[in-house]
Amino acid sequence: MGNCIPVSPSVLESKNSLDLLEIIGNLSYDDSNMTSLDYDTAPCHNNYCSLFQHVAPRFLAITCAAATLGTGALLVALAKRPHAWGWPQSRALVAQLVVGMGLFTALLPPVAVGIGQGWQLGTGLCRLTHLLWHWSLFTQGLLVGSNFCSSAWCHWDPRSRRLAVAVWAGALLLAMPAALTSGTVAAPETSCIRRSVDILSPAYLLHVAICLCLFLLLPAVLLVATLAVPQLRVGWEPGIGASWLFFGLWVPYGVGLAVDLLLQTQLLQPTCGTFEHFDYVLGLSEGLGVLHCCLGPTALLAARLCRHDADASGSC
Repeated sequence: MGNCIPVSPSVLESKNSLDLLEIIGNLSYDDSNMTSLDYDTAPCHNNYCSLFQHVAPRFLAITCAAATLGTGALLVALAKRPHAWGWPQSRALVAQLVVGMGLFTALLPPVAVGIGQGWQLGTGLCRLTHLLWHWSLFTQGLLVGSNFCSSAWCHWDPRSRRLAVAVWAGALLLAMPAALTSGTVAAPETSCIRRSVDILSPAYLLHVAICLCLFLLLPAVLLVATLAVPQLRVGWEPGIGASWLFFGLWVPYGVGLAVDLLLQTQLLQPTCGTFEHFDYVLGLSEGLGVLHCCLGPTALLAARLCRHDADASGSC
């Protein structure tokens, strides 16, 4: 949701530039500590950094509290009514989504403290945080995708257990580039950042490609398949819609990440206004995605109650 390390558009023209991406954010450009590229003799100014440092810790704290309550309520529902969960909201699927959202939620407090007071946990834990952050996201995306047109999660049998191992192991492998490209930097205080490598680094390009595939390509393919195959639309009910909330919240960030890459490589010609305002767009889109950890449990519970009422009254 914001990068408070000053980087100017002129840095993009240097082979040795480090355009650094904050752990949950985007790029922020300021001319306070680096030479700025002038557009029509007027330097680019960006006031996003101060807003980000003021708002982000509070936003993450509130989101973490709401996610903890929602996840706890969902766990209680799973424990008290274990047989009330059926496809597409199977207990095996929901339990794994709870683990993914819980892992993501557990990372919010150290991230919030790191933004507000500086990262004091070292480079190793910074990379581990990025690894776990993306592992939880990629796992949830793969779980939702695997449940779209399959009843594999209906029962916790050898087939579903093998699928679960494949999903979690695959997501961990996909999250590795995020750890390899992250690191810490002092500017002026130590920060844990997402990209401490060149924009054209193979590891970073691989990480961006993975994010685009999971946040944009996968939901697009599933949506097209739904429209093209009438049989798949039979499964569209509150349970499917609730799990798809994950994609709905992260698709805008995927679009922003693609545009950011085009701007950084200058495949899209940047202007001063672009660099002054794009931070807000990308930051808000990632903030929207972060909300999945508190809105997801609520949506799953609401879908469960809606289905229960439908079974009792014949409508929802």
